[in-house]
Amino acid sequence: MTQSFTEWLQEARLTVVEVDPRAARVRVRGSADACSDLTCSERTVVVSDDETRAGLDALCPGDIVRVESAEGRPARIVVVRRAWDELTSPEF
Repeated sequence: MTQSFTEWLQEARLTVVEVDPRAARVRVRGSADACSDLTCSERTVVVSDDETRAGLDALCPGDIVRVESAEGRPARIVVVRRAWDELTSPEF
């Protein structure tokens, strides 16, 4: 059975649980409520509606993200929805 675009999108989205910029690590939770640690590099870029910048300081716990990897490490972390937007969403 093929997966619909909506199902794929739900599985591709991750929720940021914890951010440790000094250790270059982001803990995320997926659709199965399992957490994973992402080890980033100094070249990892965080992209959001308001800015694009290197470093993990742009992430907050609760942000909904999508990760684009290169060479086995996150190259881009795209913020799909900010934590404060998630709490005001009609879906909540």
